[in-house]
Amino acid sequence: MYAGLEHDEDEILGKAYDGRLIRRLVPYLRPYRTRVVLALIMLLATGILDLAGPWLTKLAIDRYIVTRRPSGLGLILFLYLGSLILGFAMRYGQTYYMQYVGQRVMLDLRVRIFSHLQHLPLRFFDKNPVGRLMTRMTSDVDALNDLLTQGVVSIAGDTVTLIGIVLIMFFVINWQLALVSIAVMPIIGLVARYFQRAMRVIYRNIRVRLSRVNGFLNENITGMVIVQLFNRERSMFDDFDRLNSDYLRANLNAVFAYSIFSPIVVFVGALSSALLLWVGGHGIISHWGAAFTFGSLVAAMQYTDRAFQPIRDLAEKYTILQSAMAASERIFGLIDEQPEKPDPGDPQILDRVRGHIEFRDVTFGYDAENPVLKNVSFTINAGESVAIVGATGAGKTSLISILSRFYDIQGGQILLDGVNIQTMRRRDVRRHIGAVLQDAVLFSGTITSNIRLHDDTITDTQVRRAAMFVNADQFIQKLPDGYDHIVRERGANFSAGQRQLIAFARAIAFDPEVLLVLDEATSSVDTETESLIQSALERLMTGRTSIIIAHRLFTIRHVDRILVLHKGQLVEEGSHDVLLAREGFYHRLYQLQYREQEALP
Repeated sequence: MYAGLEHDEDEILGKAYDGRLIRRLVPYLRPYRTRVVLALIMLLATGILDLAGPWLTKLAIDRYIVTRRPSGLGLILFLYLGSLILGFAMRYGQTYYMQYVGQRVMLDLRVRIFSHLQHLPLRFFDKNPVGRLMTRMTSDVDALNDLLTQGVVSIAGDTVTLIGIVLIMFFVINWQLALVSIAVMPIIGLVARYFQRAMRVIYRNIRVRLSRVNGFLNENITGMVIVQLFNRERSMFDDFDRLNSDYLRANLNAVFAYSIFSPIVVFVGALSSALLLWVGGHGIISHWGAAFTFGSLVAAMQYTDRAFQPIRDLAEKYTILQSAMAASERIFGLIDEQPEKPDPGDPQILDRVRGHIEFRDVTFGYDAENPVLKNVSFTINAGESVAIVGATGAGKTSLISILSRFYDIQGGQILLDGVNIQTMRRRDVRRHIGAVLQDAVLFSGTITSNIRLHDDTITDTQVRRAAMFVNADQFIQKLPDGYDHIVRERGANFSAGQRQLIAFARAIAFDPEVLLVLDEATSSVDTETESLIQSALERLMTGRTSIIIAHRLFTIRHVDRILVLHKGQLVEEGSHDVLLAREGFYHRLYQLQYREQEALP
């Protein structure tokens, strides 16, 4: 049930920080470098302004409170409020600019990924589940946004704050108190290092179990009809409960780690403050020096408390960083996938296509070591209708795929009007091919948008004419909104036959100049619906090169010629009657599959 999840689990084993991946993000920030620079300047200003409070407190205590001169407290209050207001403005500007940049980078990344996906070969989609690719476009890109808007900014801000605190403590407040303050840092370092290693393991376990839960939910919801048909609801619930409990335990481990780390940091921070109070108190009472003042002690304690705040936030920052690194690795791994081979630099262009097709010793395999088609040769004359038959796995659909250049062949040539299609641009080859596949794909939208696929050059009149041509108009007109009727995801609100008729109308609306390729397109259509489209097919095939792949005799008995494939080789060709008379492969297929359909009109 969980086949394929191992790869997903391995994908999150990357480094907690990878500078190479960060460098690959830089080009996406470059268009917004002005805003990034402004955000960094405001971040620096915010860090400096945040350090003003304890220093102003020191001045207030040493100059005005201890000396009993309240007249100067007003100025201190004014400066304190000014730093707060200015800090608020700087923090607002920095947050706005970084969030803006993050959103723009997400937009650019999604556009880049989507554009790249459109140029990847079909063999890539054969090996990668849709859910995995959707994750790259959504949650993985969101993880990078968190890195840009929270992780990097927070780490940079904390770095500025820590450096500023250390400098002020040593050179402005009291270097002895500064040494006391940092004396406990080795303890924090050891705890943080242990926490980092523990959270890496815990984080991986959480992601693995979340992946399993998502995979199970996807399978269960998609296959709900099977679950209910075989009364497996209770069994599925038990499986989900087990996976969900594993996910809960993984998250509880994270909660346990947080619950230990945070109190330790708070305890060590309090210990540092206590040591400061003890040393500073003795220094003031014993008059160790002019630098030991009440103001200096209070300021040192405030600065120390602020220094521990970034450490307390370490858990969240580390999770964001690791999530972003894993997301970056997956995203750039996808972007690094090789697209389709580029079209030839000087492609051949056919001004007029007649539709003469020739296969010359064509060899092809999805895996080059295991060819599906072996030295296949045949010719289809312009305007001729040809059916391709054979047992499952004989290579019928592969012929259509390589003719449309979805895959490139390993040997031989495919000629269109005498021109090798490898020397043509893919879009020029596909422009002449109207394909109706076995699994009719419909998109969310209206019936009209599904027929013309948002091609505004196809008018509403042409859409209706195409639908009438394949008899789809009969059921469309009965719908409440007619051609504006909403199509749900994958056409779930239409029957298989209706989806197939819409797909036929789509092929006709695009008016392929020569070729109409049918890949078992009527295999899921009921007899009544099939009879509706048969008359349209006969008209459509007239004077047009047509290739039909079908199992049912009703769809191929009227073609000009039948090609028989067996284990990737062309073994017979001829008309229906001629092939039956030979009593070869076609005759055996007929005996096995077609006898019951002989009486069909």
